[in-house]
Amino acid sequence: MDITILLGLQSFREGVGSIFTEFLNKVTWFGDMNIVIVLIAIIYWSISKETGTYLLMGWSGNRIVNGFLKVTACVYRPWIRDPRIIPNAEAKELATGYSFPSGHSMNAASLYGGIGMKKGVHKVIRIIMWIMVVLIIFSRNFLGVHTPQDVLVGVVLGLIVMLLTGKLLEWLKKHPKMDLLVAGVGIAIAIAVAIYASVKSYPVDYDAEGKILVDGHKMAQDTFKAVGWASGFFAGWVLERRFVKFEDNVSLQLRAVRATIGLFCYYIVTLIINPLIKSVTPSSAGNVIRCFIQMFCIVFLFPLIFVLIEKRTEKNTAGSAKGNER
Repeated sequence: MDITILLGLQSFREGVGSIFTEFLNKVTWFGDMNIVIVLIAIIYWSISKETGTYLLMGWSGNRIVNGFLKVTACVYRPWIRDPRIIPNAEAKELATGYSFPSGHSMNAASLYGGIGMKKGVHKVIRIIMWIMVVLIIFSRNFLGVHTPQDVLVGVVLGLIVMLLTGKLLEWLKKHPKMDLLVAGVGIAIAIAVAIYASVKSYPVDYDAEGKILVDGHKMAQDTFKAVGWASGFFAGWVLERRFVKFEDNVSLQLRAVRATIGLFCYYIVTLIINPLIKSVTPSSAGNVIRCFIQMFCIVFLFPLIFVLIEKRTEKNTAGSAKGNER
């Protein structure tokens, strides 16, 4: 049934030309993990710390769930399962790892679905967020890189994780000293998933030429990235809560400054520091380390930089004001 639906969409895609394909290629981009993490980071730094924390925690949890299920089910991509499926070339380049459940769908559920589910969100924004979720999951089917089963299970699981994350954060408001326990459990689960992905066996199938279809250990790298992100979040989250405590009730100008500094530092880490680490540790451990650093910086280090800069600026401003009074 799922392959039949993809073949029908493929026939439509090939028949109507590139109009819908170009549009949905742009839509699916908004479900990419690198885009989602940047958008959530901006929300966390510059719009609402509470909402950003909720989205970052939920997204981190979803990456762990996605990684665990992918290396457990080991479902091949549609074009491997059936050679009649010819996915869009541009989308196929980014369609790495196993197919079930869809990572883009869980990313969409984490960010757009998470905002759509949150209390107090304006009705118009809520509607836009749900439209984004529907468009992203449909784009994965239309472009031929996921089956309907992949995206439906992905989005449902993603929304469940976001619901549970919201309830956990509500509970933490009543029990704030339990944050260390929550972080410890989160990191322990991430480590357990990493060990599981490392030691489990993967299916080994060959094509007609005798080449292995999918290297399971290579495909499991997305799981190791998820472990790094989740561990980095929980470690940084506890440290920020206890020692930094940055606030979001600041001026619009300061919000813009935070976003600018945060993005600049983020891309230094992503484009310069992490590639250096990769050259030294090109392994599963390297993926964990790089993603840990990336998320730890977003949640703890960059907010610490904001606070230090803002305090220094306030001090200099106060000193200048006293000097003028004299």
